[in-house]
Amino acid sequence: MTTTPLADRTTAVAARATDLSKIYGQGETQVVALDRVSVDFRQAEFTAIMGPSGSGKSTLMHCVAGLDTFSSGSVRIGDTELGSLKDKQLTKLRRDKIGFIFQAFNLLPTLTALENITLPMDIAGRKADKQWLDSVIRMVGLADRLGHRPSQLSGGQQQRVAVARALASRPEIIFGDEPTGNLDSRSGAEVLGFLRNSVRELGQTVVMVTHDPVAAAYADRVVFLADGRIVDEVYGPTADSVLDRMKQFDAKGRTS
Repeated sequence: MTTTPLADRTTAVAARATDLSKIYGQGETQVVALDRVSVDFRQAEFTAIMGPSGSGKSTLMHCVAGLDTFSSGSVRIGDTELGSLKDKQLTKLRRDKIGFIFQAFNLLPTLTALENITLPMDIAGRKADKQWLDSVIRMVGLADRLGHRPSQLSGGQQQRVAVARALASRPEIIFGDEPTGNLDSRSGAEVLGFLRNSVRELGQTVVMVTHDPVAAAYADRVVFLADGRIVDEVYGPTADSVLDRMKQFDAKGRTS
């Protein structure tokens, strides 16, 4: 059962999927990964996407983030309809309006932490807002590690660099695909705390795919998928409430 949010839900929408479908193959081999999914991701909100393996959670994130094409429906980032964009326009939108954090840190080994953080802006030929950049670096606790290369950093520190890189250009929305999957519990908690603080303190919008109820509890809202459809959402999640909901999926899977 969906938990009614306590706050007013009139916040502007950072990203929206409407009747979004993603179909692989044809005929007997056809697989429906997303089945007419409609969902909003509001500004300054932290949303976790969860569901059983094969539920479509990563596919949803990749389609909304412009990393994958979709079969039908529509996706908007702000006021921009992704389906209307050519490849070059889509690349520019991902670079200018979207931040990404993946399970693999994806840092360039020859660059320092600071150079990795500013790399997307350097490629785009844009200068970083120094005040904003300083705020981001301070928030993730990297001020004394900026001259270090990835090989000189722990896994948790490398993922902090990835978080800072995603935040540095002030994107409209950040997408994280299992961003703590390669971290120990302490480092993972630190990264999740930074993401939550970026929403609370910096007004960032974050959408994260995860299988971990503890990670999902850092979010403002959890959206649950099953068989390519949204089946529930919970506001103000706790690890226990998320785990209980996931157990219901497992029970249905065993009896279906």
